[in-house]
This record gives sequence, structure tokens and C-alpha cells, in this order.
Amino acid sequence: MIFPIVAYGDPILKKKAKEIEKDYPRLSELIENMFETMYNAHGVGLAAPQIGLPIRLFVIDTTPFSEDEELEEEEADLLKNFQKVFINATILEETGEEWAFTEGCLSIPDIREDVFRNETIKINYFDENFVEHTETYSGLAARVIQHEYDHIEGILFTDKLSSLKKRLIKGKLANISKGKINLEYRMRFPLVKKGR
Repeated sequence: MIFPIVAYGDPILKKKAKEIEKDYPRLSELIENMFETMYNAHGVGLAAPQIGLPIRLFVIDTTPFSEDEELEEEEADLLKNFQKVFINATILEETGEEWAFTEGCLSIPDIREDVFRNETIKINYFDENFVEHTETYSGLAARVIQHEYDHIEGILFTDKLSSLKKRLIKGKLANISKGKINLEYRMRFPLVKKGR
């Protein structure tokens, strides 16, 4: 089932999400639906708050990045078929140089800006079978994880922009929250009145 994606301006995107238990209702079905929703919108990551659920769950699939010709072969190989589920994740440390990369977000369509993030992360999480992992990632894999992790912390990539950049995109953000945008996927807009 494909969910509508929650648009910028919805309060759920600014809330810190709650941990879930192993017996969370219909968890495997939810994960499957999140992947389907993400693929339908041509995304590489999707967090539960983006479909209206305030829980610490996100999914990623970095395969589209593996086709970037500027990547070193080792990183391209990692990104190919790098499909993962993160439940109750905690980033333990962020290290290395900060580097900029142009990011976008399914909840904030048509806005892409450079965001600075640390090169390497160490993360603890549970997979879809509730097996615990502590792993280290670098480069684009780390960046996608950091972006989705921010969602479960109630942080959007636009929060990381300079005050000047925020002013420049203010009108676009307002239009997104009002539903004044053309999309190829379904969204749920916070400021659109029912019945209009």
C-alpha cells in the first residue's frame, strides 16, 4: 500500500519520535509499505514521521546513487543494493570532515540545497527482525542515514540551512504546506482545508 507523504508544515515532522517494541502491530507490513511508498516517490529514504507515524523507524535504499559516475568503485559497490531498515536507531558518534552535498526530501519537494554533514557515523539500531547492530558508515550511505535519522529526531534538512537560505526559500516552503505544488506522488498537506 502506498501512503501519502506528509508535507512540510505538519507538526509531526518536528516531533521527536518514540521507540517501538518488537511486537509493534503489523510491523513487517508497515516496512513493506514504507519501501513501496519510497520507491513510488523515487526516494532513497523514508522515515515513519513522513507517513504520519511518530515512531523511530526509517528505511533506505541507496541503489540509485550507485550509478553516479563520480563515485569511487568501492563506494558505488556499497551503495548498490544497500537496502536497510533502521528501528530505534541512535547515532553514537559523528566523525570526520564536514562536507556539503545537495539534499532534497520527499516531504519538501522541489527544494534542493547543500547541507553539511560529518563524513562518518557510528550507529546502533535494530533491523526488521529486531536483531541489534552497531555499525559504521561513511560517505553517501552515512549521509542518507543521517538525513533519515534527523526525521526521527524532528529535524528537517532545511533546519540546517543558513538564515539567508531559509529566507530565500520561505515562499516555496509556504506553498508546499498549502498544497500549491505539482507532484507525481500523493501528499498530505497540513494547511489545505477539507472540502475545498
